[in-house]
Amino acid sequence: MDNFKTHAASAFYETFEPEEAKKLWDRFEFVFTPKHGSWLNMAEIKLHVLNGQCLNRHISTIEKIKEEVETVIQQNQ
Repeated sequence: MDNFKTHAASAFYETFEPEEAKKLWDRFEFVFTPKHGSWLNMAEIKLHVLNGQCLNRHISTIEKIKEEVETVIQQNQ
């Protein structure tokens, strides 16, 4: 979950009556992700780099895509 204000208990209490806000808040289990270095941020960075290195053009077959990606991965290790 991101760190926006809308994911705080106060957002429920600003929007709903206290009883309803409490019921809604209790229904959810909020899992907060770190602001920096979450797995999603790291995956997005890797995909952005991969796109810039080999996927930003038409590649006609899935086999060729796999080959291109494997080549880039080996070059970056």
